[in-house]
Amino acid sequence: MKPRFSAPHGKQARENRHVQAVEKTVPALDEDELMAVIAQHETPFVLILDCVQDPHNLGAILRTADAAGVHAVVAPKDKAVGITETVRRISVGAADHVPFAQVTNLARTMEKLKAAGIWLVGTSDHAKSKSIYELDLTGPLALVMGAEEKGMRRLTEENCDFLASIPMSGKVECLNVSVATGVCVFEAVRQRKGKVSLPCPI
Repeated sequence: MKPRFSAPHGKQARENRHVQAVEKTVPALDEDELMAVIAQHETPFVLILDCVQDPHNLGAILRTADAAGVHAVVAPKDKAVGITETVRRISVGAADHVPFAQVTNLARTMEKLKAAGIWLVGTSDHAKSKSIYELDLTGPLALVMGAEEKGMRRLTEENCDFLASIPMSGKVECLNVSVATGVCVFEAVRQRKGKVSLPCPI
């Protein structure tokens, strides 16, 4: 049997362990299937990821989404990671339970969500953005998170109804997308549970 790599003095060269094999992705829901899932809920709670590419981030986000009771996670088909074995492993099984959709045109899907009565709140570092803690997150909601480094694309941002920021007290300007998602999602959970169990007195 011939060695896979040639090497001097007849020795077999070692394979490069840093070369990662391309992982197969699990088929995701399409736009119609996504809307069918959302229609099953009186007060939908959706998470939109604009071009998140790191499988470790997606896995952590899906784990958070499962814990928070998010009804569906949406991502574009292009320039974004899908459900791979790494994502499933990092999500500790959440990837098998949280409905995950990949759509061809994210802006069009966002318009459909708005037409279905869902408010879109995007995260942004812009100075004019309100704090996530100042917004009402209790109704039909889709939280929109930007990609690593670049954040939301222009068209994605323009399709949001509101922009919110996470107050930062240190010298670092922003959080990792999976951490930021956890902060925003569980602020929504806090508000939504509070509205149900602690109604405002008349």
